[in-house]
Amino acid sequence: MSIFTVLEQILIVCKGEDKVIQPGGEVIAAEGDSVTLNCTFETSSSNPYLFWYKQDVNSYPKYVLKRYLKTGENAPEFKIDRFIAELKEDKSVPLTIQNLHVSDSAVYYCALRPTVTGNNKTLYKNLQSTTTHFPITSTRGQHMHKK
Repeated sequence: MSIFTVLEQILIVCKGEDKVIQPGGEVIAAEGDSVTLNCTFETSSSNPYLFWYKQDVNSYPKYVLKRYLKTGENAPEFKIDRFIAELKEDKSVPLTIQNLHVSDSAVYYCALRPTVTGNNKTLYKNLQSTTTHFPITSTRGQHMHKK
């Protein structure tokens, strides 16, 4: 049985009053278990779009899913029965990954619209910056790895 560790890290504010927060700490889970990665947000928008991204080692962030009000979509490779998120009234959008696989080990980012979905090189550049001038609100996400 494989063990996963999820590292939650501090926030980076990247646009005005909008921000997302992924709390610090560790969550440990075994292969086949479920894990929930937390994300809360603050925004002046009455209709926020929230996104989750997965970044494998030495790779760019990959779009996992987006949520808007009571609707949303998952990228085809991130099946809705395993990668589950709901935009909640308390301004949170936790990501639950069910039936963990070793390939789920990665850094997970929560992001608030506006964000980049088509230009991965720009997105990667923006996530690496700590300035407040890029059009993405994200944290240096939660990291899962095999222990």
